[in-house]
Amino acid sequence: MPGPQARLGADSRPLPMATTLVAVILALLLGHFVRPLASLRQYGWFVAWLGWLGREGSALRGFVLPLGLLLPLTVLGLLQWGWAGWAYGLFGLLLGVAALFYAWGPRDLDLDVEAVVAAEGLEARREAARPLFPQRETVSVEGGALVEAVFRCALWRWFGPLFWFLLLGPVGAVGYRLVTLSAQGAARERLPEAQGGAAATLLALLDWPVAQLMTLTLALAADFDAVIGAWRQWHAEGVRLGLGHLEAAARASVAVELAEEDACAADGPAQAPALLELRDAMSLVWRILVIWMGVLALFVVAGFVG
Repeated sequence: MPGPQARLGADSRPLPMATTLVAVILALLLGHFVRPLASLRQYGWFVAWLGWLGREGSALRGFVLPLGLLLPLTVLGLLQWGWAGWAYGLFGLLLGVAALFYAWGPRDLDLDVEAVVAAEGLEARREAARPLFPQRETVSVEGGALVEAVFRCALWRWFGPLFWFLLLGPVGAVGYRLVTLSAQGAARERLPEAQGGAAATLLALLDWPVAQLMTLTLALAADFDAVIGAWRQWHAEGVRLGLGHLEAAARASVAVELAEEDACAADGPAQAPALLELRDAMSLVWRILVIWMGVLALFVVAGFVG
């Protein structure tokens, strides 16, 4: 009977999935418990790169977005491919941890939510909530708007990079982050208007499967009937891009959670209703992440057992 090393060498099918799980866990632990490392998530090089490609008079100005994404992702892809089998996958693991950590966030969602909860006064709360609305000039601190903002940011900061990392590895995670920057960050200001719109459309396409999977997971983590009802109502007019179904499902889930808490509570709410909704939205996002990690772990166990 072959020993463990023979199994790793001859039958390496479970190894990539196991390596992926380890990379995800390490990246999450680093991001959550070693928060000073978040300062390493700097994207100024990408903004400068797009600015150089799109400078006035440049022959490349009409291809800023495709070239801006293709060249750095090609380099990363070559590293990902070249390091895949080195040192029993150790280099691939380190690259995966670095790529996912770099693509995660870049802001800490927990800290942004805590800042809104701790803010005193309407103006201070609105200013604290501004990072939760990267695509909008107007910031709302109403309960429903905050719930939607938490789920949108959870997709852009957490689940988008994680989903594409699980599918494509480091290229998927970093590629998603660069597209997000091109669609809604400082990098978009370096793009011609038409290409900025193309980046937003590309981001919507990348977000669509992630939002669908988040909604399905939310149905398992919260009230199934409320989530599915909101999902069906949104899609009654047909399949379309956008995060409306996820936002509607999030609002419905938080409403059910608050109704259940009110039924069980002897006293009235200790916080303003909007902050209670914000707190419950963050709790639901964590539940979704835990379920995703649990499913990934089951795939790894099934791979090794099989």
